[in-house]
Amino acid sequence: MFGFYRVASVINSCRIADIEANCQSIIKLSNQAAKANSAVIVFPELTLTAYSCKDLFFRPNLEREVSEAVKKIVSASKAIKSVIVFGMPLKHNDLLYNVAVVIQSGKILGVVPKQNLPNYKEFNEKRYFVSGSMLEDCEIELANEVVPFSKSLIFEFNNEFSFGIEICEDFWSLTPPSAQLIANGAKLICNLAASTEYVGKHNLRTQLISAYSNRCNCAYLLSSAACGESIGDSIHAGHAIVAENGAILVNSKPFARKNEISYADVDFERIAYARLANSSFNSQPTKLKNIRRIKLADLPKLETINYANISKNPFLGASKAENAKICAEIFEMQANALANKIEFVKAEKILIGISGGLDSTLALLVCCEACKILGMSPKTIMAVTMPGFGTSDRTYYNAVNLCNKLDVTLREISIRESVTLHLKDIDHDINLHDVTYENSQARERTQILMDLANKYRGGIVIGTGDLSEIALGWCTYNGDHMAMYSVNSSVPKTLMRHIIAEIADNSTSELQMLLYDIIDTPVSPELLPSDSNGEIAQKTEAVIGPYELHDFFIYHFIKNGAEPKKLEFMANQVFQNEFSADLIHSTLKTFIRRFFSQQFKRNCMPEGPKVTEVSLSSRGDWQMSSEVNSGIWLKELD
Repeated sequence: MFGFYRVASVINSCRIADIEANCQSIIKLSNQAAKANSAVIVFPELTLTAYSCKDLFFRPNLEREVSEAVKKIVSASKAIKSVIVFGMPLKHNDLLYNVAVVIQSGKILGVVPKQNLPNYKEFNEKRYFVSGSMLEDCEIELANEVVPFSKSLIFEFNNEFSFGIEICEDFWSLTPPSAQLIANGAKLICNLAASTEYVGKHNLRTQLISAYSNRCNCAYLLSSAACGESIGDSIHAGHAIVAENGAILVNSKPFARKNEISYADVDFERIAYARLANSSFNSQPTKLKNIRRIKLADLPKLETINYANISKNPFLGASKAENAKICAEIFEMQANALANKIEFVKAEKILIGISGGLDSTLALLVCCEACKILGMSPKTIMAVTMPGFGTSDRTYYNAVNLCNKLDVTLREISIRESVTLHLKDIDHDINLHDVTYENSQARERTQILMDLANKYRGGIVIGTGDLSEIALGWCTYNGDHMAMYSVNSSVPKTLMRHIIAEIADNSTSELQMLLYDIIDTPVSPELLPSDSNGEIAQKTEAVIGPYELHDFFIYHFIKNGAEPKKLEFMANQVFQNEFSADLIHSTLKTFIRRFFSQQFKRNCMPEGPKVTEVSLSSRGDWQMSSEVNSGIWLKELD
């Protein structure tokens, strides 16, 4: 379903050398995970015997018990579609290997050996096993079946779902075996581990896997042995991790005292898109000639995605502390980028239009921070408020008070008279409140700012438009989307509220109250007259739909390549308690229609720093012809 497949990392409390108990545990937990529609179910390293068997690995009776247990697991798997992956010792040609066995629907699909055997500190694996790195690909008999035994197996379904396997230390090696599997198409790596624990290792393991999955454009699943293992001179705390393109979907707590199954819904379409769009990934010289591709039977299908990494605000983090860090970092990048531009062009006056809305507020705060970085007086900033036909008292006084609180130079230039004269010059009825009436005001404001920049030696006009407006083309051509440098061009509307709130929380009480009132003000271009009560009549989200939805669509459409039907499905999953399905559908159609039709504005947008993962500058991330027909995308939603 839209490329989502559920994976399960199982932490089972195995019993050392008790093969029958471990076998029944694998069968029971596999059935449980299969009922949850898991595509692949992964157990820890050597889970059939336990990792701590030591010299007992050499005993023939252990080998016989393992062989019988595999038959039982194969037989029990006939009734389920899920792929089961578990660890065990395997004797081949009088040599002992540490292997992963892959089973689906009553059939062994393949056996993969561990290649890097740790033999330092608490690890002594070379005493028992040989490395699979030099193993010639072959067929072996296991549980009365002839199956592939190879380090180069990739398991695939429908040209969409694919995975490879490495075992514990393989990941920690200088060149992990998974790198070659990934380069040859494996989108998921399953790691069966028996990693020991010490202070800080849980976090280290998580960080390394997150970074690796991000660097390799893959999903990575780890299932590491729990506290059923020996605690003589080391401890096993159990660890389930699932990462997807750097994002951690599962990160279990250590020292589970009972069996645990951790689920994650991995977006394999997203991984494929990331690889397709990443030329560095496609140019890796690590292709293998001897890769063997094993076809999987039908996998369980998902109807809901309860364990996916889908945030309502994908531009933010998962916690309040993480959000604060993101907002502070973005603000710092904006300010330093502007400081560099001011320094390079030797600007002596910074011009900015201030309206009392979100965009100009954040842009003005950025200007003030840039001046602080450069040791320039805030008076260098000339904030110009330009009341028009739709300016409300609330936004007007918020703009004026904000400038006073920040101690910038404030200038007021009303555009009512000049726009009235202009409309008269072009024979336009001032009572006809159409697009001409609206856009003439936006263009007049830009003209004033540009001319003031010319008047004052070394003036630079700072644009205030944000990513949401740029994506939708919700800006006047040759008007408010033009500037000499635009500091908000990579910041969506919903994220902007959080950045301003973070600044407010670290400000004086008076400035804090003012900033929060600006955050709470309805988004509006204020180009139409106020209502009879003097309140904002023109509310943007009443026309185009909620910005929460648009920003969600922007991120997943641009960053992850999600197509309309998938966007709608994901939005319905995460916003079902906030917005109706009809509103989500209509807002998505608006997004698609406007995104494609407004490319001509993006083709001539001013420079601005990329500070989030998404930028729509035609000189940077996003390139598209302005004549593209959106029909095939809109057709998905009919």
